[in-house]
Amino acid sequence: MKKLFSLVLALSMALALTACGGSADTDSTTTDDTTETTAKPVELYVFAAASMQESLDQVIEAYKAVAPEVAVVATYDSSGTLKTQIQEGADCDVFISAAPKQMNQLDAEGGEENTEGLDLVDSATRLDLLENKVTLAVPEGNPKGIESFDQLAELLASGDVFLAMGNSDVPVGQYTQKIFTYYGLNEETLASSGVLTYGSNVKEVTTQVSEGTVDCGVIYATDAFSAGLTVVDEATAEMCGQVIYPAAVMKNSANPDAAKAFLDFLSTDEAMACFEAVGFSPMV
Repeated sequence: MKKLFSLVLALSMALALTACGGSADTDSTTTDDTTETTAKPVELYVFAAASMQESLDQVIEAYKAVAPEVAVVATYDSSGTLKTQIQEGADCDVFISAAPKQMNQLDAEGGEENTEGLDLVDSATRLDLLENKVTLAVPEGNPKGIESFDQLAELLASGDVFLAMGNSDVPVGQYTQKIFTYYGLNEETLASSGVLTYGSNVKEVTTQVSEGTVDCGVIYATDAFSAGLTVVDEATAEMCGQVIYPAAVMKNSANPDAAKAFLDFLSTDEAMACFEAVGFSPMV
């Protein structure tokens, strides 16, 4: 019985150490100096797409129990703005973009979209973390009676609707542009006819819809959920492509090991539960 208890205790300690980023091989006689080194406070800077704010805040809160010595400082904005800030030297340990394009622009292995020859991403850590959906959302009561993207295209062509969308450097705006192309609509013509208004990130677009200053807006499913907006239609992959959120550690990270540990945590069941609760889907 004594041997069985010792075995169970040993296994429990190994699991606890593994969950906190430690090693199951750590000697139980670890000195106080080693403990102090392990527990040294670390500040991680995470740049994430604005559409992740509600869910990632929850994940960061949950991470405190896993790595209490790590303080995660999150900055949320459009992926284009965050990409520019990283390029200009902002402190960033982990970047999560709302589209592959902005990550590719920073990644030496980003293919044709790496037009500036930047090499700021630790490509070995990069992963496709989440999938979102592009939706057509309406204000409370849906005063314009909009029911679908098909109907929206007709209303845009006739000038009988006021649509909020993201700027061209914002992923949600780029997805909207693809939807225009799908329906044979010219954005420049639409803009000149006064049927479009813009937001510098998806939160600004969402706010316009929430406040009823527009008839509808093209936003992510997660933002519509968080804002309590009604979604009347969802864009297909044929219309705008798959909405993938890549994540990676940056090469200039001051704490690469801690950054990798946090990135690993984002794929755990606990973190995914937070993401899925607002409408994200895990990449499979």
